[in-house]
Amino acid sequence: MKFKKSFLDFIEKRYERKDKEDIYLDQALYYELRHFRAPFIATVFGMLFGTLGYIAIDGMSVLNAVYQTGITLTTTGFGEMAPISPLGRIFTITLIIIGFVILTFSAGAVVNVITNGEIRYIARVRKMLHRIAKIKRHFVLYYLNDYTIEIAENLRRNHVPFVVVDPSPDLEERAKLLKFPYYIQAEPHTELSIKRANLGMARGVVTLSDKEADNIALIVSVRLFEREYRKNRPFQIIASSRSSENADKLKKLGADSVVVPTKLTAQRISAMAVSPDLENLLENFLYSNNTPLDMEEIFVPKYSWVVLQRIRDIKLKSLLNVSVIGLRNREGVFTPMPKSDLLITAESYMLLVGKVTDLKNAKKLINRIEAPAELSIFNS
Repeated sequence: MKFKKSFLDFIEKRYERKDKEDIYLDQALYYELRHFRAPFIATVFGMLFGTLGYIAIDGMSVLNAVYQTGITLTTTGFGEMAPISPLGRIFTITLIIIGFVILTFSAGAVVNVITNGEIRYIARVRKMLHRIAKIKRHFVLYYLNDYTIEIAENLRRNHVPFVVVDPSPDLEERAKLLKFPYYIQAEPHTELSIKRANLGMARGVVTLSDKEADNIALIVSVRLFEREYRKNRPFQIIASSRSSENADKLKKLGADSVVVPTKLTAQRISAMAVSPDLENLLENFLYSNNTPLDMEEIFVPKYSWVVLQRIRDIKLKSLLNVSVIGLRNREGVFTPMPKSDLLITAESYMLLVGKVTDLKNAKKLINRIEAPAELSIFNS
């Protein structure tokens, strides 16, 4: 009894865990398919009953008995496979009635499952989840609104994959209208929805809810997921906030960047009013998707060869045609347009401008331990 109890506990815990980790809706699909179980069992038992009856009553062979039972249960009416006795004909009439009941019951169950649409919906969701499981280096955009739509459009233009996650019941309809390739209708902060979005292989997260509580819950959930599954590869988390005060709170909770839409809009409008030419320049060269020019803030690790080097000595302009337009030290002090003799300290951020490919090469160069051999040409 003790062994039996422990074995049942093991089975119960195993299936309980599978229910919680039902990432691809296998349990949900099985739950819907269970409606076909009773008609199938009834059909099997009807065939078995008829086959044994014909063998026992009229001495038919197994093959003839199975065939006679099949055409009788389905009321096909192909005739008798072998001479049937009066008792056998009474048995046939009984079998026809049983077959009619089974077919009626089965047809009702099948029609009910097909018309409610649950299996078709689960099949569509499973197909989407399996597609999402194949992508890598993507962004997960949480909460569908006007900002999400604009971000998704820009990511699509730059060929960056993304997954949209939103709890709205009409997400599928809106996603198809907006031509989103990947989307999930789920509560964003739950561990199951995080796994379904394939966050383990993602580059980062963007949460743009109008409610601060939603952004807070998501940031905390993502950081907890990161601590358990991706300790050595932290996610990039970008969030939005209504005020600068709340933005500071989100950063303390784990957000890498927090955008205040009202503040950002005011800054852009002020820039247009004060320096319209400069704003047009930024609009054409930095914010446009049609130009190869880009701007990126690159982290300088402790082991980098550029640490304690002067900006002019690392020769980024000569090596990669990349310009340093800003430097942020570890304490957060930002120096715009730094002089060429300014020292680069460890764990600082270098704001660079250049072509997209050159910026990628600059990041690799800064992350090296030893100085590149090409640097000796300029120093000689």
